[in-house]
Amino acid sequence: MASTRNIGIIAGNGVYPSTFARAARAQQMPLQLHVAAFQNETDEAKLHGLIDSLEWMRVGQLGKVIRYFKEHNCTEAIMVGQISPKNLFDLRPDFRLLFMLAKVKERNAESLFGAVAAELEKDGITLLRADSFMSHLLAPEGHIFGPKLKARAWDDVHFGKKIAKESSRLDIGQTVLVRHGTVLAVEAFEGTNACITRGGELGRGKTVTMVKVSKPNQDMRFDIPVIGSQTIRSCADAGVSVIAIEAGKTLMLEKDLVDQLCQEHHITVVGFGA
Repeated sequence: MASTRNIGIIAGNGVYPSTFARAARAQQMPLQLHVAAFQNETDEAKLHGLIDSLEWMRVGQLGKVIRYFKEHNCTEAIMVGQISPKNLFDLRPDFRLLFMLAKVKERNAESLFGAVAAELEKDGITLLRADSFMSHLLAPEGHIFGPKLKARAWDDVHFGKKIAKESSRLDIGQTVLVRHGTVLAVEAFEGTNACITRGGELGRGKTVTMVKVSKPNQDMRFDIPVIGSQTIRSCADAGVSVIAIEAGKTLMLEKDLVDQLCQEHHITVVGFGA
């Protein structure tokens, strides 16, 4: 008989945590899922019936997260779902996180998440890839949803990819909005949906392309590109007609709903290679 895998879920907002839990349950293996949930972020209702336990914490209580996982014999953990910028700015770190932050030279996402992974490892908890059990949701190359993309529209995709790759290399953001070779918006700390809204104000009613990329040498354990129904709704509101995402590195959540919304709003989604 296979031994039970005890996995801790560090659960942010949106449908990502429940998507992971559902995909994990579909593996038909002995499995327990224990959720570290965050106030004003994690949607407990979406996780109902999919998990074995849940405990609420404040953003910044790293020590509490680790103690909770150890109490439930978790030897693996996964980070799924974002934390809103407001809660990150309101961060009240516990002693474990304070000591960790004191040792981090650069306060960018990669350094911070990498340091969290190292803290988990100290207590025998391995951080899993953020696409674990969900490889079937990674974007393919070529046309994915919505109307077929016209050949000339690929020019903005390639241009946006170049800008987004440089922006992500500088750890500014992984999403850009472009139109006819002009950059309308670059994602910063506010997140993808706010970037879409900002770029849409400049390009409303025009042919605007959103491009989302992975970071150079992307660590697939955290901060990987994700799109879902809210991405499509934000693009529809902002007048974005093309969404280009990096194949093999971008997770597509709520695929059926995304497909439906793309048809409804005449939005094209395509995947491009690295």
